[in-house]
Amino acid sequence: MTNRVVDLRSDTITQPVIAMRMAMVTAEVGDDVYGEDPTVRELEDRIADLLGHESGLFTPSGSMANQLAIRLHVGPGQELISDELAHVLRAEMGAAAVFSGITSRSWQAPRGLLDPAAPLRMMAPDAGPYQVSTKAIVVENTHNFGGGTVQPLEAISALRAATLPLGVAMHLDGARLWNAHVATGVALSAYGQLFDTVSVCLSKGLGAPVGSVLVGSRKHIDEARVWRKRYGGGMRQAGILAAAGLWALDHHVERLADDHARARTFAEAIADRFPGVIDPAHVQTNIVIADVGVLGWLAADFVSMAGDRGLRMYAVNDRSVRLVWHLDVDDEDTDYACNVVNELIPLAGQNPLVAQGS
Repeated sequence: MTNRVVDLRSDTITQPVIAMRMAMVTAEVGDDVYGEDPTVRELEDRIADLLGHESGLFTPSGSMANQLAIRLHVGPGQELISDELAHVLRAEMGAAAVFSGITSRSWQAPRGLLDPAAPLRMMAPDAGPYQVSTKAIVVENTHNFGGGTVQPLEAISALRAATLPLGVAMHLDGARLWNAHVATGVALSAYGQLFDTVSVCLSKGLGAPVGSVLVGSRKHIDEARVWRKRYGGGMRQAGILAAAGLWALDHHVERLADDHARARTFAEAIADRFPGVIDPAHVQTNIVIADVGVLGWLAADFVSMAGDRGLRMYAVNDRSVRLVWHLDVDDEDTDYACNVVNELIPLAGQNPLVAQGS
């Protein structure tokens, strides 16, 4: 056991820094349900502009932003499609079906990487009166459960060119689009303009405590604002939260490169000793997926044993674990994570009491 804790479960666990908290304390506020909070409006307008869209809507969570977008594009009894690891299908509690009466299908996508041919093969834009018509495709960039995968702009462009004349909408779950932008140098608007709607998160790598923003056409966002209220997401003096997002945009975007570098350092350190557990070439941003099962570990056991040593991570399936770098993890923490994982991996199959040093 150790008193040290390095928490790599997710970049959602970041703490707002003091300067961000002061920006929140001094934020100018109003009633956002009436559209009268100037700080919220500034955040919405700024992010819409960054992503190349007309209008934006501040939401309490990324899941709500995604679900509002899906509601805009897909009617009850119609279909959205996405890859099998997508957050909208795997981690949003079946919300599209529960709230909007929407059915979903998925295609296989190793590491979440978009191959335009896969959704184009399976979609049915006008399926007639006896089957389900596809009305929207959701793309995730970067891809969470895929390991921080960056979607190639060329693949997105090809998919957009094929879907546009068929009337199939495209929504970008861009919770970590900031990471894709920093990793590739591709402008946020270059990604954003290829989609009808885009959601981006402020409470992951950017370090704000709460919130996401959905952007799209003015018509779409006006409608989404109504549905946000119906879903219970109307907030009052939300400028206190929006101020954190504005501060993050000014100070925490470019520093994402530090998270990417530390994640790559970790990946290379593990791969050097244990080839096959991690492929460093697949570590493009701040997320690392380690296949500890290749050396005999069950992921849940590995997470538990690492936790006893103060290193927190997340089991994504029965053999793989996920580690996510963020602004609260520095070089020393990264070195500690390397040491813990390199010490643990050879202990697969040993008595847990021996492995814990008892």
